[in-house]
Formats: sequence, structure tokens, C-alpha cells
Amino acid sequence: MKLIARITLTLCVSLLWPSQRASADDDTKLFRLDDLRKLTRLSEPRISPDGRRIAVVASTPDWTSDQRSQQIDLVDTASGAMRVLTSQRKQLSMPRWSPDGRRLAFLAEDAGTKQVQVFVLPMDGGDASRITTATEGVDGYGWSPDGRQIAFVGADEPAKPASGKPQDDAFRVGDNDFLARSAQAPWQLWVVPSQGGEARRLTQDDGSLYTEQQDHAPAPVWTRDGRRIVFTRYPDAYWGSSYKSVIASVAVDGGQYAPLVPEESSTDPAYAPDGDALAYARPRQGDRNNGNAVYVAVDGKTSDVTQQLARHIEAYAWLPGGHALLLEGDDGTRTSLWEQPLTHPAKKLELGDVLVQRQFSVSKHGAITFVGSTATHPDELYVMASTAAMPRRLTDVNAFVDSLTLGRSESVTWTGPGGFAEDGVLTHPVGYVAGKKYPLALVIHGGPQSASNVAFSPLPQLLAARGIAVFQPNYRGSSNLGDAYQHAIFRDTAAGPGNDVMAGLAAVEKLGLVDEQRVAVSGWSYGGFMTAWLTSHYGVWKAAVTGAPLTDWVMDYTVSYYQQGDDYYFGGSPWTAQSWDIWREQSPIAYVRNVTAPTLILGDVGDPDVPLVNSYEWYHGLRDNGVPVEFYAYAADTHFPHDIVRTTDVYRRWVDWLVRHLE
Repeated sequence: MKLIARITLTLCVSLLWPSQRASADDDTKLFRLDDLRKLTRLSEPRISPDGRRIAVVASTPDWTSDQRSQQIDLVDTASGAMRVLTSQRKQLSMPRWSPDGRRLAFLAEDAGTKQVQVFVLPMDGGDASRITTATEGVDGYGWSPDGRQIAFVGADEPAKPASGKPQDDAFRVGDNDFLARSAQAPWQLWVVPSQGGEARRLTQDDGSLYTEQQDHAPAPVWTRDGRRIVFTRYPDAYWGSSYKSVIASVAVDGGQYAPLVPEESSTDPAYAPDGDALAYARPRQGDRNNGNAVYVAVDGKTSDVTQQLARHIEAYAWLPGGHALLLEGDDGTRTSLWEQPLTHPAKKLELGDVLVQRQFSVSKHGAITFVGSTATHPDELYVMASTAAMPRRLTDVNAFVDSLTLGRSESVTWTGPGGFAEDGVLTHPVGYVAGKKYPLALVIHGGPQSASNVAFSPLPQLLAARGIAVFQPNYRGSSNLGDAYQHAIFRDTAAGPGNDVMAGLAAVEKLGLVDEQRVAVSGWSYGGFMTAWLTSHYGVWKAAVTGAPLTDWVMDYTVSYYQQGDDYYFGGSPWTAQSWDIWREQSPIAYVRNVTAPTLILGDVGDPDVPLVNSYEWYHGLRDNGVPVEFYAYAADTHFPHDIVRTTDVYRRWVDWLVRHLE
């Protein structure tokens, strides 16, 4: 499976809320704070080549240490029997089977080097062995076809000052964010024997195989003869220039790399099983305002095999035989899988009430595994015997949620501005009674290339447990309704999406359950941007929560890590005459004097994604105009706190603020 590389400004956190009853019977069990610490997150499922076993990373928060306890579990696909393969390790990720299925590799922090390294575990017994000693750690790797070698991505050592003085630390500024304290060294391609031994470096230039803001480096892949390694190459190690990525290859025995796919924004290559057809991801027709398509190059011809779907593809994998791909993406208020032949239209798979997460894998014989959820149940591991089979649940790691009473979530549709067919998710309060009016809170997703769906979503359930209805609207720029809808955000980043949200709110109000005098709006990242825009343009809000909000496009372009990522929304730089006005006209900060809704602002001090200076501007603009406002910052260097203590505090403040002002 190739998880298509992109960074979005989206809030994606699984949390529960302490029980504070509203409209529920005394014996109703709602979310409690302690439940948050029980919730198990599953990720990166990898099915063995023969399809008989699945390795999956399981993690649960530890309140005492404020860390996540991680382990790799091995699950039998026939019985669901589970056993722990490795535990008590930090930064566990990327389990990968050897081609013969006899060994399992994974990444983990090494106690000696204090860096993430590749470990290999024999499946017939014995301990895992560390096979890399990369000075700056490893991120992204792939087995050779014969299982004898592993290609991996490792960073160069940082440059040392020529004078030897630590104060001689000036570095050249380019596409880095303003929080950078040193130059980012590029990440190179290496190869090492899978039994351990000396690693050889295969790339040498200033290009990089990884950028500093990605979750993982795109994994290098081998040609089927094992002679060359194919990889995504970025101009440097900064995400700001990542949109110029290409695909290249290098001989295993050394030499200069050679361009393979020169079109910019190409990434995530994968060869067909036992074949030479090369698939890769790229924004459709090279337009970064479109969704990601999957292109296939075979016999000297390249085509977008997903053209008829005309929607953003989040992840893909080859199916056995190399004649079709398995695709995953947002699909209305669901997530779906499609079987995509190379020369025929795609067929959507029947998944029942299960929604698929982005990570999945396929065995040599076509069995599929993925982590999924339903509207009433969080992460579990699923398997499908083939694309024609229904999903079968293998685990029950979050069984305790089944004993809790949840608000009912359903899809809501409406016709939006410009004639777009739009949608969102409405979650009813716990104990909902038809004919009764309830306060309503909007929770707007980030991205904007993301989407809200009906899968188990803790924050809406936390609000529902407090007697509040929740509406999660999708809006132009979202990735769930096709390229035309996603592309419609071009040069219309604020007013258009804002009108979409307001049209959705009107549709929900027509259902008759909303107390129209008690409506609030909230969101994180681009959802925070939308909250700022809506509160500065519509006077209907009783309260607002804006987390990590982008409030000033010009400043965001100037100091964030993805500067050139903002550029494609507007078609030009904010510092050029042709685009000077539009960046400023679509910035909420220009309208801050219009806001009247009491506002809670939240964010991380070291956020390189939407730097906290956006929030400082918004706070002072509200405060100095007499708007009730509170602003809390967390001492974390992330876009959203990753630890359980800070995360819990974010949600405590978020929910309490809305409850207080909607009562």
C-alpha cells in the first residue's frame, strides 16, 4: 500500500470526554475522562505474503508517564488470535514483512544510539536484531526482492561550524519555517544487508528523500531484478519545496541517480507484483488544486488510471497480477475502497457500515487488511479474503465503547452555492427527543483537503453527551466530493467555503431540532481559519473555539513551513502585484473588528504548521475591541498536542467553553 504523501492542516485526534450528563437517564454510561486512557489506537496493518498473519501497531496512552505505550501485535487472520511480537519500545512504526514472510522488520528507537533504527525479527523464534546504525536515524525503508538487503532513508549529519565555535551558527534561510534554529540536512538513500553489516550510501547530492514535516519518508522500492532502487526525490529537506518532487532511480552497485518521472509533484512509486509497470501519485493533470491521481507507466506509455473517478485518492496498492489497483479515499460522508483496473472503470467495494482508514495492505493472493471503524465503534482490525468479500472484524481492542451510550450520527445533504451537492454529518445529543430544540455546535474539519464522515468521532460524541447537537460540515476544498468541488477553493479560500457552511447550517436548522438562538462554531487549523472567518462575517454565533487558526494568509505564507503550499490557492505570491490584494482580502484578520462571539483560542507555542503568531494577532484584535476572549498556549512543538495530558486539557477547555456559552 502506498500512502500518498501530503501534509494537511487537519485535526485528527481520538479522544473521549468525562461523563457530565445531559438528557440521559441516570444509568446511561457516557464518556468519562478515564475512558480516554483506555482507547487503543491501531495503525500500519501489514498482512503477511501468504495472507495468514497480520502485524499491526497498537498504542494506548499512559497517563502517569504522559507517553504512549506501543507494541506490535501479530493477529491470525483465520481465528483472530493475537500475540505480542515486540513491546516496551519507543517510536515503533512501519512493520514490513520480508518477501518470504519469514522475518518482520520494523522501526524503533535504539537504546544505544537514541535514534530510530531498522530492526529485523525472525518469525520462527528469537529476538529482534538492529541492522542499522544511522547517526541521525532512519525513516522509510524497503526489502529487496530476494530479502537479502534493505534500502533505507537516513539523514546526513548536520554541518559543523568551520571555526569550531558553537556560536558560529548562522544558517541560510530558504523554505524553512521561522522556528528553525539550524539548517536541515538532506536525507539520503542507503542499503544494508538484512542480516546486518556495513551500510553503503547510494545518493550524494543536495536533494533529499524526506522533508522535515512528513510523517514518514516515502519508502524506496526495488525493481524486480533487484538492480535498481526507485525513490521520491525532493529538491531539499524542507517541505516548502516538496511540491517540486520527482521520482528517480539509482543502481544498487552505485553511480549517479537517473530521473524516472520528471513531472513535478510526483511521489510514492510502486511496482506491480512481478512486473515492470510503475504506479505513482501526482495531482491530477499536475494541478495542485485537484486531488491526487494514480498514474501508471507501462510499455513506454503513462496514463491516469483514476481519471474517471476524478477524485482525490488517499492511498493505493497493487492487486495480485498487476492488472488492477486498490484505492482508498473520502467518499461523501464515508471512506471507500475501489478496485481500479488499468483499462476499465473502477468498482466500489461493498464494506457495509465499516469505514476504512488510510493504511491498508494486500497479500500475494489478494487478501486485504485495514484498520476501520463504524459510527459507534473506534479502531479495530479487519480483513477481507478478496475484493469480492465483506470485511470481517478480527479484534476487539476497544470493546468497552460498546457499553457506552452515543449520540446518533447521520449524513445531511443540501444544495450549496453554485449548485454543488454538499454534505456533512449531524450528531444528535444523547437522549435526543423528537420535537425538542437543542443547542448546536459546528465542528469544522481542517485541511482543507480532508472531510468529515460518519465514522466514530470522539469530539462530537463528547458534546453530544452534554446535550449539544453537533454539525460537521464539508465545504469546497474538501476531498470527498470530487475534483470540481475540491478545486473550487482556488482563489476562493474563505467566502466560498463560508457560504457552503452557512448553507449547511440552514439545512440542519430546517430539520427542526436546533435552537437557533444557541449556535456555536469551532474548529482546529483550517477549521480554526473557518471559525475566524465565520465569526467575522456572520453575527449568529453565541460562542466560538478557534484552535491553531490561520488568521493572516500573508503572515502564514511568510513564516510557516509549507509556504509554497499556500501559493497554489491564490495562483501567485502575496508579494507580487497581481496577487497582492486577494491574499489580504481573504484573511480573517482584516475583519476582526466585526467579531462579537465570545472566543476561546488554543494552540501550541512551537507549531510550525500554523505558527502561533496567527493566534496572537487574533487574540489582540478581539481583546482590544472588547470581545470576551481567552487564549491558552501549550508548551509543545506540534500542530496539535500529541501527549495525553495536554490533549485532555484541550478538550476540557473546548467543551466547557461551548457548554458555558450555550446554556
